[in-house]
Amino acid sequence: MKLLNRAAGAAVPVACALMATPVPAFAEGSAGGPAILIPNMAEFIPALIAFLIIWVVLAKVAWPKVLTMMDERSRRIADSLEEAERTKQKAIDDRHASDELVADARRQAAEIVLAARQDAEHERARIIAAAHTEAEEIISKARANAEDERRSLYAEAAGTIADLSVSVASKIVEKTLDEDGEQRRLIERYIKEVGSLNAD
Repeated sequence: MKLLNRAAGAAVPVACALMATPVPAFAEGSAGGPAILIPNMAEFIPALIAFLIIWVVLAKVAWPKVLTMMDERSRRIADSLEEAERTKQKAIDDRHASDELVADARRQAAEIVLAARQDAEHERARIIAAAHTEAEEIISKARANAEDERRSLYAEAAGTIADLSVSVASKIVEKTLDEDGEQRRLIERYIKEVGSLNAD
């Protein structure tokens, strides 16, 4: 604004000097040559005054609005740049946060998979141990049943052999021996002794 006031102040003396210049200096020359560049005083003075008035009016009225508008636009541009910088920084921060979340999620997923593998391994070991225990119990029961069956068969065979021996002895001696008598007990004792020798 001060610059415009100074320019307007400098233009006024120039206009006054031109008006004080003798008219013959602006004499019209021939249609050609340098005189064509020299303005006509009758046109120049009113044009200069109109120009100065327009300039002063623009300097007082329009120019401050233009400067205000330019300042406002500069401020808006600066605000937009600051907002863009803040948005950029926020985007960078959000990217770092999302990268951290992804890394944390991957770490947790790896821990879950590892825990699941460990649980599966423990369950497998438990199932195998239970199967071994059950198999041992089945084998033990089978052995006990086999032993009971063997003893039962042995007792039954011993009774059958005793009865057969008594029958054979009766035929040989040609008399019937008492089945509940002393001969039966002797035969059964003999069979037990033979069986214990075979077992050893």
